[in-house]
Amino acid sequence: MIEYIKGELTEITPALAVVECNGVGYGINVSLNTFSAIQGKKEVKLYVYEAIREDAHVLYGFATRQERELFLLLITVSGIGGNTARMILSALSPAELCSVISSGNEKLLKTVKGIGLKTAQRIIVELKDKIASTGAGTAEPVSSVASTVHTEIYEEAVAALTMLGFAQAPSQKVVAAILKEEPDAAVETVIKLALKRL
Repeated sequence: MIEYIKGELTEITPALAVVECNGVGYGINVSLNTFSAIQGKKEVKLYVYEAIREDAHVLYGFATRQERELFLLLITVSGIGGNTARMILSALSPAELCSVISSGNEKLLKTVKGIGLKTAQRIIVELKDKIASTGAGTAEPVSSVASTVHTEIYEEAVAALTMLGFAQAPSQKVVAAILKEEPDAAVETVIKLALKRL
């Protein structure tokens, strides 16, 4: 099992990071929280979860052990796969997710795309005690990175949403609307808001 990959960050989008380690470039799926934590860095260390399926070997990377632990807990819930867990960790920071689960806030959990009421309830019921025992809720949320040029953010946000499986036209519409309301918003904020509206 791969514990972590440490190397040069050669490419990054809000959904995927490419880390070069000893001449091999690893394509690693990341959440928005990890994206904001590693954006702009040259050298990175990502804690890895390796999903081995019949048709693919998929790597998920996390800036902190705590985020990976939450991801591993989420995928134990029936009906939650790697991409849905990543979507949840993109919409909520690890600290927010812990407080949502421990307070039983199913309404907030339901705002994440692909999470219905039953799934939200299942996540809360199955993970409430586990979250309490890991002490995962104590870490600080990752601070957001200062935004760059308006069009760059627009393009990056739309690209990330289409990579996450949303259609391009509605993504463009929602991102444009969000940037109109909050012109100074960072790309991860724009994507988080878009995830709640799409």
